[in-house]
Amino acid sequence: MKSILLYTGGGPLVILTSHDSITDSVLLAKLAAKGIEKFVAYDLPLDTVKQRYTGHYELVLNDLNESDDLRVLDYNGERAFRLFRFDEMGEPIFHEKSA
Repeated sequence: MKSILLYTGGGPLVILTSHDSITDSVLLAKLAAKGIEKFVAYDLPLDTVKQRYTGHYELVLNDLNESDDLRVLDYNGERAFRLFRFDEMGEPIFHEKSA
């Protein structure tokens, strides 16, 4: 499982995914289906994410209503932005839909 912080037009959100990379074409298609076609992404340390979200992490991970390969852990941009320091984030990955 990977945890990723996305900065989108709608604000920051944290996702969990079983895909190896945010640039995986299947994952990009799932994000596009949710209206997310342009973003800056940062990998987050999974252990840190588990610690910061405590029980909510387990709840989201075990939610049967979510797809197996993409789960939104946090859509509250203010909280998501506040919970992680820049030095905890991986290198930025920029993505926007090709014209």
